[in-house]
Amino acid sequence: MTVMRKRREARERAIQFLFQYDLNPPEDLPAALDHFWDSQRTNAVMERIPASTWGERVEIPPPSPEDQAQRLFADGLISGVIERLAELDEIICQFTKNWELNRLAVVDRNILRLAIYEMRYRDDIPPVVSINEAVDIAKKFSTDQSGKFVNGILDKVKDSILRPARTAKYPGEA
Repeated sequence: MTVMRKRREARERAIQFLFQYDLNPPEDLPAALDHFWDSQRTNAVMERIPASTWGERVEIPPPSPEDQAQRLFADGLISGVIERLAELDEIICQFTKNWELNRLAVVDRNILRLAIYEMRYRDDIPPVVSINEAVDIAKKFSTDQSGKFVNGILDKVKDSILRPARTAKYPGEA
């Protein structure tokens, strides 16, 4: 699986965690993250088992190197968003005129938070990638109109960010 596909999955998991965090912030963030990732692995294993296993003990393997890389990327996004939540929410309010933050769909609010965090603080991710990923995730996890809404807000945010459009370096680039 490609790096970009793995990053998409990591972003999707980050949105899922941030959604949970938004509705019910845990007292112990590291423990909540451990529980979240364990449940993700358990669900993935259970989806691959064709027959009912009710009452049977199912062995859950340890995280693979790919799982660990995905978690590392997602946890960095999650912690970055949580650390800067007030600032990110202020930016969202600035660009969603006449909308209170709590009136936004929870999933859309967290997609915006994540994308704005990436655009402002992750120089290794071009803003256009953050926007494209956010729009695709909104289309997958939210309403039919969410992709357009998220795109419109993030385009305005991108124009207000003072950094080069592309700072990421890929293998083999000078």
